[in-house]
Amino acid sequence: MKKSPEANGRISWPAAIMLVVVVAAAVVVLVFLRLESWPARTAKQSTAELERLGKDLRSAFVDVAHLQPRITINNRVYLEQTTTRSELAIVSRRIEVEHEFAHTWAGSSKRIKLHGTFAVKAGFDLRQNLAVDVRPEEIVVQVPHAQILGVEQDQLDVLEFENGFWNQISADDVKNELSILPQLARQKAEESGLPVQAERALQQQLNERIHAPQPVRVVFGFPVIKE
Repeated sequence: MKKSPEANGRISWPAAIMLVVVVAAAVVVLVFLRLESWPARTAKQSTAELERLGKDLRSAFVDVAHLQPRITINNRVYLEQTTTRSELAIVSRRIEVEHEFAHTWAGSSKRIKLHGTFAVKAGFDLRQNLAVDVRPEEIVVQVPHAQILGVEQDQLDVLEFENGFWNQISADDVKNELSILPQLARQKAEESGLPVQAERALQQQLNERIHAPQPVRVVFGFPVIKE
């Protein structure tokens, strides 16, 4: 009796072609599914990396400024701002100022001249919003402009203290002069650019502490929203 091709262990050409077509279709479907899910898998991986970076940024701000800023990742709030202190002093400078007061009445003159030495600190008001926006292409850190936080008197010298014969120096005269000195120290510190130095110092500290693949851009001050 004549045996069929199947009985001899051979596969007919139509069956072989059908098998190749089925295997090829399965490969195409598998590749299509992988390609279709690739953006979602990539986005998931990128988000996880950005979240790890967000935690690193939080640690950096805790080390530098003792606060946790508001952190957003791709415009989604990841961490809200928390702080245990209201101010962050970055730089301090010794400021010396002088002021003189003279008054003449009915030919009688009084005169006061004071010299003061102050420790002036510049930094940031942490009660204002600090925000960090983490994006794949860059990290934007927004902080308020630095300002003078404190003016503390270290030393006071009375250079001149002269009473007129009937025009005497009063307690109010002395009080007014003492109140003017710290104002002059604050003004001198601002004019010398102490707040600007505080901003540069903070930016340098953040650049040294934050290690990220994307660039870090620090923006001081917030844009005014026009209604």
